[in-house]
Amino acid sequence: MDFDWSTPFPEGVISFLDTDLYKLTMQCAVFKYYADVPVTYAFTNRTPEKKLSRKAFSWLCDQISKLGNISLSTDELRYLQTHCKYLTPPYLEFLQEFRLKPREQLNPTFQPVGADTGADDEVGDIHIEIKGRWVDTILYEIPLLALTSEAYFKFMDTDWNYDGQEQKAYDKGVRLLESGCIHSEFGTRRRRDYHTQALVFRGLVKASKDAEKRGLPGKLSGTSNVHLAMRFNLPPVGTVAHEWFMGIAAITEDYPAATEEALRRWVGCFGEGVLGIALTDTFGTPAFLKAFGKSIRYLPGTPNTPLLDEDSRPMTSSRMYADVYAGVRQDSGDPESFVKMMREFYESQGIQDKKTIVFSDSLNIDKCIEYKRISEEQGFQPTFGVGTFLTNDFTQLSTGKKSVPLNIVIKLSSAAGNPAIKISDNIGKNTGDSAKVAEVKQLLGYVEKEWAGGDETSRWGKADDVAKP
Repeated sequence: MDFDWSTPFPEGVISFLDTDLYKLTMQCAVFKYYADVPVTYAFTNRTPEKKLSRKAFSWLCDQISKLGNISLSTDELRYLQTHCKYLTPPYLEFLQEFRLKPREQLNPTFQPVGADTGADDEVGDIHIEIKGRWVDTILYEIPLLALTSEAYFKFMDTDWNYDGQEQKAYDKGVRLLESGCIHSEFGTRRRRDYHTQALVFRGLVKASKDAEKRGLPGKLSGTSNVHLAMRFNLPPVGTVAHEWFMGIAAITEDYPAATEEALRRWVGCFGEGVLGIALTDTFGTPAFLKAFGKSIRYLPGTPNTPLLDEDSRPMTSSRMYADVYAGVRQDSGDPESFVKMMREFYESQGIQDKKTIVFSDSLNIDKCIEYKRISEEQGFQPTFGVGTFLTNDFTQLSTGKKSVPLNIVIKLSSAAGNPAIKISDNIGKNTGDSAKVAEVKQLLGYVEKEWAGGDETSRWGKADDVAKP
């Protein structure tokens, strides 16, 4: 199925599947194990100088209310059944009747800077409160972030157009493919809008087809956006996010054991080796590796566990989580240090299989090429999830300077009434209650590390940067 490019540019979120795959995989696991757990989420703008007008906020609220009208279509269900066979039948049955309820679950507010005049052009900060059952609210993150970004560039920074976006993506794709990079498009959350993301992915697909004809060594592995993957008849890519680890830690209130429990229940839902890229940095990679090196403890009903005899399955595997996971994802901190740490870990565990490292932290082409070199020197297969650099790379028409994306996030803030936090491998990405963050760092023996690339306020440039061709 291809796009009808003659239709007007769509605005807002146009499909139930206009989200990233990992939200569906996590919702599937939450549905199995934690469906009734109450949670809250917090919105954070790491670029606070970028604010919305009241008119922009009003548009955002209108779009948020429309989320309640979106449901899974028959064609979308059939696509998931065909291309995402790891999503369990009970979950897909649940999804057919699932609806978001923004009026009950969301509370967006606008705080003007200065006196509140009520004028449309009044500028202020926005806040979005999300609360409800985990299984009912987990899908809000991606559409809310995408809509907030779209509102900003629809009403605030409007000195841009779509000209050249597909060609720019094509050129980036060719460079990545010429360099031998295996890459996917990860840009839904901070895209300029849906039309931009569609243009970008079409450019990447064209580059991939031309690269095949030329025999280039790289590969486009797909997109994390499930709707775009469906429209281009490709499987979506992605596995898990920090939220899974954060929620389980908050529910259990056992941070030393939480990472192992998260790995155990992921395997319990999907089986060994399925969706097998592990995210390492939720509470710091060193703490993660302590769990990653433990033997798998099977939960009842774990798919595809080996039979000891006709009636019994083993409670504990002879293999570690690190054995059955295909690799890991690097999402914060110094990539070179991370690669060395992972090499030392696998060698210490006697694991000789070639493992994958997925890099996903604010990538551009030069970073991909450099991280590829570093990874291959250490015997890894690198792949790259490239997001904002692809789906929000624009130049201001009047100045020639970069039109800088927002750096916005929505993270789980509580589960089962307990604070949920994220530490990561970069202090700029600490999320949640600061006292709880400090407590958990001390509990886990977390050691702060400096990294020159860790400034979260300018991950994709600054307003006075001259745009690069």
